[in-house]
Amino acid sequence: MQLILKRLMACVYELLILLALWMLLTWLFVSAFGDATHGLKHLLLQALLWLMTGLYFVVCWVKTGQTLAMQAWKMKVVGSDGQLLTLQQASVRYLLACLLTMAFGIGLLYMLFNQKRLFLHDRILHTQFVLLNK
Repeated sequence: MQLILKRLMACVYELLILLALWMLLTWLFVSAFGDATHGLKHLLLQALLWLMTGLYFVVCWVKTGQTLAMQAWKMKVVGSDGQLLTLQQASVRYLLACLLTMAFGIGLLYMLFNQKRLFLHDRILHTQFVLLNK
């Protein structure tokens, strides 16, 4: 139960970080291109936000295995061999996590019923969260 609670708290922290990044990027986009509430600009802004979010996660996972929230909650994502993820693993993990979350949260709900408390995308990719020593 401790791991689930830590992950939930890290998700809340992560969301606050991402909200700040999204607001900054949206402000820059709207300043440069004008209103983006509909049409092609809207789709471009959404794609840009999704790509920037992916870049944040992928770079963090490849460099240290930790996002800022994961550092605060002393956890790390690693491969089944305990090593940091490669660029390909991290990129596929982000894509798969997005797809499985959009599918009614199946990727996240899987953790509640999995004995090792793995997300479905972690199970598929043979990655895992580890808690770090204090």
